[in-house]
Amino acid sequence: MQIRYGDYAFIIILIQIGKTMSQAAARHLLVDTEEQCLTLKAEIEGGKDFAEVAQEHSNCPSKAQGGDLGTFGPGQMVPEFDKVVFSAPLNEVQGPVQTQFGYHLLEVTARS
Repeated sequence: MQIRYGDYAFIIILIQIGKTMSQAAARHLLVDTEEQCLTLKAEIEGGKDFAEVAQEHSNCPSKAQGGDLGTFGPGQMVPEFDKVVFSAPLNEVQGPVQTQFGYHLLEVTARS
């Protein structure tokens, strides 16, 4: 079997399509200080419901949905967020993650 340049281009396109098809679902909460973020993380790890904590404390409009951000692909969120969402274990609270918006706690709920 002989592979021509056009075959390589096709393979590269398939690889790129596969990369962009990655999806994740996550929820988060956003607060102003790292200290507040750590306090809320301890509460969640101590048994408080993530969604309830987000509804009560988050500065993000997603708090109305318990911090649920739905499904999104790489590059749709800020880089610091993407780095965690596309590498962290599922269903474990991550953070604090600092972005230009403040400090986040993240929980990746699904990834494909």
